[in-house]
Amino acid sequence: MDFQILQLVRVLLVSFSGFLSAFLLTPFVYGFLIQNGFRKQIRLSSSAPVFSKLHKEKEGTPTGGGIVIWFSVLALAIIFFLIADVFPGWFSYLSFLNRAETYLPLGTLAAAALVGLLDDYMGVRKIGPFGGGLSVQYKLFLYLLISGIGAYWFYHRLEWHVIHIPFFGNYDIGWWYIPFFMLIISATAHSTNITDGLDGLAGGVLMFAFFALTAVAFLLGRYDLAVFSGAVVGALLAFLWFNVHPAKFFMGDTGSMALGITLGTIALLTNTVLLLPFFAFIPMMETISVIIQLTSKKLRGGKKIFHSSPIHHHFEALGWEESQITMRFWIVSAIMTILGLIIFFIDRLL
Repeated sequence: MDFQILQLVRVLLVSFSGFLSAFLLTPFVYGFLIQNGFRKQIRLSSSAPVFSKLHKEKEGTPTGGGIVIWFSVLALAIIFFLIADVFPGWFSYLSFLNRAETYLPLGTLAAAALVGLLDDYMGVRKIGPFGGGLSVQYKLFLYLLISGIGAYWFYHRLEWHVIHIPFFGNYDIGWWYIPFFMLIISATAHSTNITDGLDGLAGGVLMFAFFALTAVAFLLGRYDLAVFSGAVVGALLAFLWFNVHPAKFFMGDTGSMALGITLGTIALLTNTVLLLPFFAFIPMMETISVIIQLTSKKLRGGKKIFHSSPIHHHFEALGWEESQITMRFWIVSAIMTILGLIIFFIDRLL
């Protein structure tokens, strides 16, 4: 069998395994969330009046469903590694553990997932400021901590300090790669976190982004990374089955943090970080809308640009149906992902 066809089969098999394992795991995770009281708490109307009015009926919905995604991917990584060790030969091709390609994204996925799970726990138990959960400052500190470890791995262990600018080539930025890495990881984590605000929104948007990075990693010959990213796509598809409106459960910070940080890590590993504005267009716009809103309120005496931010809540306030917003954002995400892949392909041909 042709080598690339074999690698494509690997990606598809593990992607399907990611879907199947996450789908089968969901009832157990759902029961765990219910049993342990992981139910969404809606912010007080005084601090977020528009959001509270629009989402009051969602209070009590289980949150933390992102466990389904990251646990499935980590479990597959371990299971396929053990299978390859016990049954060498063809089965060894299913394993995607690779020091240069997947150790770091698997590590950041696990670390961010645990931090997010802690945040979800504090939120439902109303531990912490503003009704529960980690403060923004503390989250930022944890993002920087995780990204700092990742930056060290890139710069010192992988000796990576080059960024690729489409149509212009590679540029060595030396030790500046460390703060650059930390900025990208923190930005993707935060933007993904605030995108998780409507049923199916973050899951669908991230599915397009990870699909694009799976294709990119495959075409670059980083097959283990492509298999890993494909497993995430499969798990996201299973999660969306239960998360589309009306959602059976929410992703929670344990999912959004883990996937956001992993998204940035894969983009850095494939040296396509400057294509993230296309692959993750919606999370980027969500973040920009929050920045615009906060800046306007600060500089214009409390006056707002949007009815509510992030921007998906603005469209809710305008009267758009939740499923309508989600589907339209998915369409925009698909279009921008295609544009990003077109740029990638043209850049490769030049």
